[in-house]
Amino acid sequence: MGTLVGMATPRTTPSRPDGLTLEVVELIGAVVARYHEEYEEAAAEHALTGAQARLLSLLSLEPLPMRRLAQRLKCEPSNVTGIVDRLEARGLVERRPDPADRRVKLAAATDEGRRVARGLQESLRFARAPLAGLSDPERVALRDALRRMLGIEDG
Repeated sequence: MGTLVGMATPRTTPSRPDGLTLEVVELIGAVVARYHEEYEEAAAEHALTGAQARLLSLLSLEPLPMRRLAQRLKCEPSNVTGIVDRLEARGLVERRPDPADRRVKLAAATDEGRRVARGLQESLRFARAPLAGLSDPERVALRDALRRMLGIEDG
């Protein structure tokens, strides 16, 4: 994995960040805060909490066992059980046996759950207008820089 041009490697990171690094960190924080705020608003438009929306979004991609959901959401399995219970009561999620191991229960989005998850994604307006103001090469550069920062291989 390469480093961003001008970024220090972990071995050479100065003890005191430079002004540019501080500004970038502050801007990333502002982006994250704005994203979370809009995500919560979009979830509320669909009568969901943020946690319910995140879980439903994950399950719209693939059925998952409770333990894996808890890992992905970075919370306790008992919390996931409560969230799944509430989504199941609304007909958005169902529990089913894992075909590979019938002792394991998978949580899976129902057709209605997948429809709501699509609506949630479509209602997330964050960054669409600002990103549309960037050229394709600028968006590619931004995407690639974010991937490198997160250690995501090109794919």
